[in-house]
Amino acid sequence: MSSDLHPLTLPETGELSNPVGEVSKPEVPTKGTAPWISVMRWFDSWAGLEEARTDAPATVDWVRAIPLITVHLICLGVFIVGWSWTAVGVAAAFYFVRMFAITGWYHRYFSHRTFKTSRACQFAFALLGASCAQRGPLWWAGHHRHHHIYSDKPEDVHSVRQGGFLWAHIGWITSEKFFPPRLKSIGDFAKFPELRFLDRFDTLVPIICGFGMFGLGKLLETYAPGLGTNGPQMLIWGFFVSTVALLHGTCTINSLSHVYGTQRYKTGDDSKNNFILALITLGEGWHNNHHYYAASTRQGFYWWEIDITYYMLRAMQAVGLIWDVRDVPVHVREGKNKIR
Repeated sequence: MSSDLHPLTLPETGELSNPVGEVSKPEVPTKGTAPWISVMRWFDSWAGLEEARTDAPATVDWVRAIPLITVHLICLGVFIVGWSWTAVGVAAAFYFVRMFAITGWYHRYFSHRTFKTSRACQFAFALLGASCAQRGPLWWAGHHRHHHIYSDKPEDVHSVRQGGFLWAHIGWITSEKFFPPRLKSIGDFAKFPELRFLDRFDTLVPIICGFGMFGLGKLLETYAPGLGTNGPQMLIWGFFVSTVALLHGTCTINSLSHVYGTQRYKTGDDSKNNFILALITLGEGWHNNHHYYAASTRQGFYWWEIDITYYMLRAMQAVGLIWDVRDVPVHVREGKNKIR
């Protein structure tokens, strides 16, 4: 890949090795992690980070995996609470809104800085992204930047080629090796205390959302009984089912989009373009495009490549919430690395 297509392309700073004061301390591991610290991290993900083993083997930490397994099992509660069009509709809407928070903000903003916004808007969508239970924006974006540098190489944190399908899809998330946030890689955003708070207490917002969904169901049961829903049903469908579907939708880009699809550009990795994944993830399925030129807000490079995230970001630009939205230049899109 040519030098002008660096996969990170941080136009404002480019400082991938810029620690931010004391928050860079977790990058220097000293010893192993006690099991009780793994439990503490369910609530305070920065607990014991001075002991985090970034040199640990890339294996599943089963203590850390307990909450992940639990939320999947809770989804079986649909057979107890039943369903209603209201609950399913809320689940679908919450999936859509939060997928946009992941694709438009955790990914295209925090990871790649493909547009600009205000600090207030930045925090609002970091908060919405935190509700997805995919950890905080600093952890998410820091690991993603690392992935782009080492895509499908031995150092890649989630490569099907290197670790197998299940590991790339979801196993790596539970590993102690990849638990610490890569704060040196995300120094441009780690300077904001509100983002550090969301990153440290990354289960707080999802827990609040769960209670909120239960409360919404109780309110509808009381004041709009004709809608046929209730607290437990709304909790299961609106939060748990929606969140698990969102997690696996996001994870398909780490796994399926490096296995199934077509390659338009030579990128030196296995990234593929996949129309179905683009629909599921609001445009992230144009993954080979993205790995070719990650500086673009737009991942569907051609008009027929549906990219709902890009359309929504353009709408936000139209009302002044974001600006400097970047498209892929024609000379880059049609460049020498194009295969088809």
